[in-house]
Amino acid sequence: MPEQKQKHEDHYFKKLDQEKTEKLKARAAQERAEREAKELKELHFHHCGKCGQAMHTQLFRGIDIEVCNGCGAVLLDNGELEHLGGSDESGVLKGLASLFSPRR
Repeated sequence: MPEQKQKHEDHYFKKLDQEKTEKLKARAAQERAEREAKELKELHFHHCGKCGQAMHTQLFRGIDIEVCNGCGAVLLDNGELEHLGGSDESGVLKGLASLFSPRR
């Protein structure tokens, strides 16, 4: 086989190997990130962000809210503040809710 053709083939297969390696690394990084997120959620799920104690679900005005067993802090899910507060003509509740909603 001519030397020039061999160099092209070597370069081609080296490039393929690099692409496969990069894809494997990306997949491994994605799987690691998903695993870490799952472990983090399991570690903190239903625990108070203020004191770290376990929280329990309690029915309040028809809404299931989470209340801390330790310090009494309350966790409201998305939309629960508006439901409990009713309509707010002044925009105060909307402004307060926007403080706690995830940024997009």
